[in-house]
Amino acid sequence: MSGEIGDIISVDFTWLLNTVHGADYFRRWHSNKANSGGLMVHKSTHHFDLVNWWLGAQPETVHAFGSRQFYTPETARRMGLASHHERCLTCPEKQKCSFYFDLAADPGLKSLYLDNEQYDGYFRDQCVWRPEINIEDTMNVMVRYDNGTHLNYALQAYDAWEGYHVAFNGTKGRLEHRIVESGGAAGAAKVQSGSENVSIRVIPIRGQARDITPWTGVGSHGGGDNVMLTEIFGNSPPDKYRRASDERAGAWSALVGIATNKCFETGQTVRVADLVTGLTPPDRAPMPTRATPVPMPIRIKIP
Repeated sequence: MSGEIGDIISVDFTWLLNTVHGADYFRRWHSNKANSGGLMVHKSTHHFDLVNWWLGAQPETVHAFGSRQFYTPETARRMGLASHHERCLTCPEKQKCSFYFDLAADPGLKSLYLDNEQYDGYFRDQCVWRPEINIEDTMNVMVRYDNGTHLNYALQAYDAWEGYHVAFNGTKGRLEHRIVESGGAAGAAKVQSGSENVSIRVIPIRGQARDITPWTGVGSHGGGDNVMLTEIFGNSPPDKYRRASDERAGAWSALVGIATNKCFETGQTVRVADLVTGLTPPDRAPMPTRATPVPMPIRIKIP
């Protein structure tokens, strides 16, 4: 917003899910795309919402690649297992599988899921190596925004650590932000303590780089829940960052994930405007505005 790195030309955004949190999507109902829409809808929509808000812009076109490469029966065999099985509770190879999930060991999960299987038939500890899983675990997305900015986004669900790294490349420099998180089995993420796990750096095109001490929040989701609840139920003070989202902002973020799934199916670029009509931009905080890109001159080779 201050314009320190100028107008944003491109964004590099990588989100990593570790083999605790990431694997959990593949043992639950989320592993069926008909139920969840895949990680692009029920996970990455949060990330696309951030980018839309950071840029103060709307996504125009999307191109993407996605596949399931880790959570497969082949990976189970590479790990020394005979094959996949139905669930962890009855798995004959539970002692050998490093992805074994003991549902009965957590009192909360036991009372919520295991003790109620007799009523709903739902298994919370399904095998992550099942062949019928049809969501992706490896995803790469390219988005062009209406202000000309390009986004390169990646999500993997089997990384060695959990967190994200985002970099904004501008006309005057680069802004980098990195955060290391830890994921719980039920999907809760907690920011690791220590300044080395949360960092922000500004790197000008000319001049010395400098580190910025990030804000810290109190409460769940890095303090975001308190801000949200105050906005909805309390008397929230005016916010120059306009962090509160409305239904339009939610729709724009979800549409990127929906467009991405179409790309996975067809291999073709998708225009967001072809997915919905009549959707107006939400109220955004004012950002530096890029000038209309100047087209490259056409060069004709004369024989």
